[in-house]
Parts: sequence; structure tokens; C-alpha cells
Amino acid sequence: MGNSEQKTTESRALKGRDLITIGIFTALYFVVNFACMLLSGLHPYLWVFMPALDALLAGIPFMLACAKVPKFGTVLIMGMVPSLVYFITGMFTPLILGMMVGACVVAEVIRAATKYRSFAGNTFAYAVFGFGMCGSPLPLWAFHDSFVAQIAAQGMGTDYLATLETAANPAMLVAMFVATFVAGLVGAYIARGMFKKHFTKAGLA
Repeated sequence: MGNSEQKTTESRALKGRDLITIGIFTALYFVVNFACMLLSGLHPYLWVFMPALDALLAGIPFMLACAKVPKFGTVLIMGMVPSLVYFITGMFTPLILGMMVGACVVAEVIRAATKYRSFAGNTFAYAVFGFGMCGSPLPLWAFHDSFVAQIAAQGMGTDYLATLETAANPAMLVAMFVATFVAGLVGAYIARGMFKKHFTKAGLA
């Protein structure tokens, strides 16, 4: 391997400083994400569209992380750390891990294909990344009967459960994914509008 190839490989590898930066933005993403989850507990429809709300509000930490660490692994770490915490603490089913892994991998491929420095590429990657949190309400459709029985046993109110049943239809499932993707696009542009100087400096304007 030539010196130029070796330097290119090394530059693409995550270093200690990169991991610290990613860790900071992952913590910020987790805070936004957790706040959205708390809000989603107020009403079943808020829970169904929690991934869209999260995608709308969490664009700032995601896009800034991508701007500051244009390397493979940034998105994977940001997505998997919170979802692992949720899964280990018993908050979500294994679907959160499966959805997040798939979303992160596709998002990383998009970033790599667009050379990491494309705003459009990172925006599209973020819109796809948002699908990871769809693993939270997805059991309502994937494991409907057992899931409803489980939350009923946990003491969920009858009014909440009745409203939840009205949301468990194919149209609402499609709406959840579409809203999440669109909110991700909007969230990325909100981030650029608020921190344009940072994106310009990173070559993402």
C-alpha cells in the first residue's frame, strides 16, 4: 500500500477526538429523543408519530455530527447507543434494534456514496435514519394482539387502549413512515438554517 493510500485509509478511521465529538452529539440526540418519547405518552397518536417529531427536532445534533465527523461510523454510533439503552432497560422490543441497525447502515451507505461532504446526501441519510425510531410504535402492527395485551397488563387505561386500536390500521402505518421521512428532510434544513456557518465551514452548505 502506498503512502497516499495509507493516509487516506487512516483519515477515514474514527480517532479518539472523533469519538468524543460523536459522543457529545449522541448525548444531545438522546436528550431530544427522550423528550419526544415523554411527549408521546400523552396521546396514542403522538406515540405513533413520535418518530416524525423526533426527526423534526433532532436534525441539529445529527447534521452537526455529520459535518464535524465526515467518516463511516458516525451515524451508526449515534443510532445504536440510544436504541441499545432503550432495549436494555426494557423500554422497547427488539424491533428497535433491528430497525435502527437497518436505518443506520443505509444512512451510512448514502453518506459514503455522496463522499460525506454533500448536504443533500447527509439530508437524505438523516431522513432514512429517522426510520430507526419507527421501531418503537411498530409492534402495534407487527405484534398487535400480544403487544396490546402486554401494555394493558402494565396498567394502560381503557381510553388510551381504545384510541390505540383506531390507530392500528395500514393507512396509519404508511402515514407514520411518510411523515418521518418528510420530517427528517425538514429537520435537516432547519439545522442548516440555524447553523449555516458551521455547514459552510465543513463544505456542506
